[in-house]
Amino acid sequence: MKIRTLAALLALSLGLGACGSLQTKLPAGIPAADVTARLGKPAATYPDPDGGQWLEYRGQPMGQFQHMARIGADGRLISYAQVLTSENFATVQVNRWNREDILRHFGRPAETGRVRLDDREVWSYRYKEDGLWNSMMNVYFNARGVVVRLQNTPDPVLDERFKGM
Repeated sequence: MKIRTLAALLALSLGLGACGSLQTKLPAGIPAADVTARLGKPAATYPDPDGGQWLEYRGQPMGQFQHMARIGADGRLISYAQVLTSENFATVQVNRWNREDILRHFGRPAETGRVRLDDREVWSYRYKEDGLWNSMMNVYFNARGVVVRLQNTPDPVLDERFKGM
């Protein structure tokens, strides 16, 4: 077994173990302090334009999940969910959303890169497409940081078709 494959499997198993603790059901309306008491310190916090904040509970880079807790301006939980889903990616508004919108809704990506041909930045999120396929959602930004394209591809680390390459 190649070292890269072994490392990926180890990271995935650790990520899945963490996934169970983050699948806690949290009732809307509880104070933010109760959210962090139950889930721990978030990996990152992003301001919401409405005065609240988004708390990232990271599953990337090797897990196929990312949990986000949305806290309202009143300091109470609005929602808590695993956000890396086909349905959530479908809500992204091309030519309207920017990097900050993507961070608020999905947290930090598994990978980042550049497409030199047209000078685009790309953020890639590892997820289980429709609950079945090991996939990457690639979000492309122009030089101003505006989303210009989304592209769904197989995950080259976890997809069987890429083994041995």
